[in-house]
Amino acid sequence: MSDATLGAPPRKARVATAIVFAVHASVFGAWTPHIPAVKEHLGLNDGTLGLTLLGAPVGSVVAMLLAGNAVARWGSRRVVLLMLLGYGLVSPALGLAWSAGALFAALALWGAFQGALDVAMNSQGIAVEQGYRRPILSGFHAWWSFGGFVGVGLGALLIGSGVDLTTQMLVSTGVVFLAAWPLTRAMLGDDHAVDDHRLGLPWRDKHVLVLGAIMFAGLLCEGAVGDWAALYLKETVGVTAESAGWGYAVFAVLMFVGRVMGDRWVLRFGASRVVATLAAAGALGLGVALVVGGFWSALVGFGLFGLGLACIVPVAFSSAAAQSDAHAGQAIAGVATAGWAGFLLGPPLIGLLAHGTSQTLALGILPLLCLAVVFGARALNTR
Repeated sequence: MSDATLGAPPRKARVATAIVFAVHASVFGAWTPHIPAVKEHLGLNDGTLGLTLLGAPVGSVVAMLLAGNAVARWGSRRVVLLMLLGYGLVSPALGLAWSAGALFAALALWGAFQGALDVAMNSQGIAVEQGYRRPILSGFHAWWSFGGFVGVGLGALLIGSGVDLTTQMLVSTGVVFLAAWPLTRAMLGDDHAVDDHRLGLPWRDKHVLVLGAIMFAGLLCEGAVGDWAALYLKETVGVTAESAGWGYAVFAVLMFVGRVMGDRWVLRFGASRVVATLAAAGALGLGVALVVGGFWSALVGFGLFGLGLACIVPVAFSSAAAQSDAHAGQAIAGVATAGWAGFLLGPPLIGLLAHGTSQTLALGILPLLCLAVVFGARALNTR
């Protein structure tokens, strides 16, 4: 029998969606170990690098404003296919950039496909979750964390082997192009809106606004770690370029563990309590690590921080879909626009602060934002 027979859960769609989550993260993760080399190659300081990385949030936020309506009108499966192909196609441009301006432009286009794909694949995840009639969205985000770990590990390994960023991304493009069509064929194709006259982002919905604020804080922290963990370990702690990549790797592994367990924890203890408890542990862990300033303490701190942020995104997306009267794609786009802006604004913000003070003090804002999530967690609801 097929997955659709007698209301059976859509297993093929679940597998395909999980793989897309992993691919999305692995392409991004493979870029992060190359950031110190790109910074050195282009002759950028912390402040200039921070401003250059601002290209990605600009493109991402603009794309997200359109992605929710596109998903509501045409369904997430079609949007996932187009954005996945575009994401792969643009990736090599990061290595071909010859100046800060060229890198800014490449990141802006890359960020646009990242952001739109994020909305579409989470919308598909909500549709699959409804077919299972139980929480599974955290599991998809576990695959995102796994993909990030694989990507950053592969990137660090290729750096050690002398492979440059352009060559690495060209290979990624080939893999994405080969996988995009069979993956999206297995996805659900009936999650589009019936009433096209109600298209628009639900910004007037107070629940979406509150969840967007939580997502902004949580994903600003996640984005900052993604781009600055390696730089902090290399330039402040003083480890080698190959070892510097392990900061984000440990972060991604512990985030993966938290997301693997997240659905079970939420069912047992409730969404608010789980998010608040984990966020408090993450804030404490990273805060202590920054004060100590050693390599091993940093790895422990980044690991606890990954665990602390693990459930924020899936719980916020599920809450948005449950609490908003809009199409799931539109509700997710509204929350994701704020969250993804934080995710991609985090690196340039840390860069500007580090240029004026130090990397340690700049990263010190992350535990404070994590504490803000603790106090806002009561707004989360996944009914």
